[in-house]
Amino acid sequence: MARPKSNNVQINISIPSEWKTELENLARIYSVEEGKTITFLDLMRRGIQEKYQLGEKDNERGTIS
Repeated sequence: MARPKSNNVQINISIPSEWKTELENLARIYSVEEGKTITFLDLMRRGIQEKYQLGEKDNERGTIS
């Protein structure tokens, strides 16, 4: 069975390693608070969505909230 086509695109960016470390630490905190696994990439998606007031979109990992 073929996989459903996604509207998502993949991009590659560079961030300072210190940012990644801080985002990973924040992701651990959010994971405990929300009772589900949050990754540093999830935090980046949320930050971009909130900063630029982008609409809710379903993605392969679920709905960004």
